[in-house]
Amino acid sequence: MQIGVITVLVGCIAYAMVAHRLSRSIVTAPMVFLALGFGISAFGIIDGEQMHQAESLLHTVAEIALIVLLFLDASQINVAQLRSQSVWPFRMLVFGMPLMMLFGTLSAVLFFPDWPLTVLALVAAILAPTDAALGQAVISNPAVPEKERQSLTVESGLNDGLALPFILFFASLVAMHMDADGERMSWLLFGAKQIILGPLVGGLVGWVGAKLFVAAEARALTESTFEGIAILALAGVAYLSAAQVGGNGFIAAFVAGLAFGNVAAEHCRFIYEFTETEGQLLIWVSFLFIGMGLLPNALAHLDWTMAVYILLSLLVLRPLAIYLSLLGTRASALTRLFFGWFGPRGLATALFALLVVHEAGHEYADTILIIAINAVWISALLHGITAAPGANWYATRSKDEC
Repeated sequence: MQIGVITVLVGCIAYAMVAHRLSRSIVTAPMVFLALGFGISAFGIIDGEQMHQAESLLHTVAEIALIVLLFLDASQINVAQLRSQSVWPFRMLVFGMPLMMLFGTLSAVLFFPDWPLTVLALVAAILAPTDAALGQAVISNPAVPEKERQSLTVESGLNDGLALPFILFFASLVAMHMDADGERMSWLLFGAKQIILGPLVGGLVGWVGAKLFVAAEARALTESTFEGIAILALAGVAYLSAAQVGGNGFIAAFVAGLAFGNVAAEHCRFIYEFTETEGQLLIWVSFLFIGMGLLPNALAHLDWTMAVYILLSLLVLRPLAIYLSLLGTRASALTRLFFGWFGPRGLATALFALLVVHEAGHEYADTILIIAINAVWISALLHGITAAPGANWYATRSKDEC
């Protein structure tokens, strides 16, 4: 185990030393840490028992990562500005994401005809969220117009939280379908409580926490070092409180972040700092564990049917859904295609699939996880190598159009 830990630490040091240069290349952090994790597993740097321990740890790391990232992403969204000015991300979220799920479900019928429709809808919902971490070369490229970069940032920040209710709903339908005892009403009640009570608890925790936060800061009772600890703890309070009353903790964490960020909008310095520093480390570790604990099995069970469906989802269904969602706006055809292309699947897809498998345990769970993890590495590769050149190409073409 010590050799494995040393390998991981050396990998982190090596990447950190060249991260700035790599950020302008086709090599991204998710690609590096997925490959590092896979290499540790493939070359037997850790043994079978240690691998089993790593897989168990992955559930804990994934859960913590999802809670923190949902809270932090939501806390950086200005709801009033989104509603009044951000037409493009609003249309992509409200119309584009449901269209993506619909197209994904209908297409999956062709590839997995023996699966129940509810399972196909669940797969499509898990593949819907995008991850900006796989394409920092786009959203951090100053050559790309600011409105486009902001729209992609808002969409990728919000769509994981907005996709979660759909995923939970379809997961409840799948569980209900698989329930041998036919207790349909109990599953419906479970799903309803998850989706309704989670936001209520999260909103209350986030609002109260923000009010206390602002009051303490106004009276000079605290400082930034301790504020950061309080904010992370608040995300945990929202998650655990929702679970206590039967609500979904992940939805609660997202809504708590949304409430906190909009009440304490001028007092969120830690959130931005954490996202750029410790938040990046959390993302790296998550991709490392995915590469080490999940990628080997996913690659071993990847077949042509899954591969074609994943490529269709990445290269056709997402672009088509986004293109249609932006019809009637001022977005040019080139911009609609650019937004559709930039749809990398990353941490949210992997963690949501892991969550479903961990909670459900039905006969389709392992296959759903295999599809999701393969979608992540394929997307990391395709979007990673095209992010920088694609952003530069779009920046040049958009200037020519003007």
